[in-house]
Amino acid sequence: MKRYLIAGASRGIGRAIAEKLAADDAVLLLHGRDTVALAQTRKAVEPRCAEVVLLVHDLAKRSSVSELISEAGNAPIDFAVVKRFTEITTIEWEQTVGVNITAPFMLTQHFASRMPPGSSVVNILSIAARSGFANWNAYCMSKFALEGFSQCVREELRDRKIRVINVYPAATDTNIWNEIEGDWPRGKMISPKDVASAVAYALRDRLTSRLKTSPCPV
Repeated sequence: MKRYLIAGASRGIGRAIAEKLAADDAVLLLHGRDTVALAQTRKAVEPRCAEVVLLVHDLAKRSSVSELISEAGNAPIDFAVVKRFTEITTIEWEQTVGVNITAPFMLTQHFASRMPPGSSVVNILSIAARSGFANWNAYCMSKFALEGFSQCVREELRDRKIRVINVYPAATDTNIWNEIEGDWPRGKMISPKDVASAVAYALRDRLTSRLKTSPCPV
């Protein structure tokens, strides 16, 4: 049985990933702040999953991260997604740091010690982790920081054969654009399902590699 922890699963990229990973042998631990939207994600994936657990917490608060960790339990996590949060604006500096840096740090620190070899941590970053954009300083800062953190953690977990995968979507058509003034070409943006497909492909590639390199039983 696989256990997947998906942070920010109430909508957008997180929901698309949950829908992509739903399977009879999967337990989905779905995190979000919006209880109504999270319930909609649950309704979409529950018929295809062994179990769905809802974790309603505000990851901008350290106490809430600790509560999420407690509720998730001590069973191994096969795959953790720490995604960008569409509710955060670029001017909410402290909240952005809490959600995009402190929460991933605390979650990775806790769950990595319980992950078996062959597991993966997938961070949904952004092209904003590679390039700065005017008026997006808080958001870009947090993504640059998460990129550096991920690179360091990747090296620390390499000997345990735990992969740390970063995904760098370009502009994605999620609800974040509803909160930002301007005429954005949303029709030309990639969809959350495109990002979810990339994540699923990376995980399938990991599983295929394990099958190819594992010795056959005698």
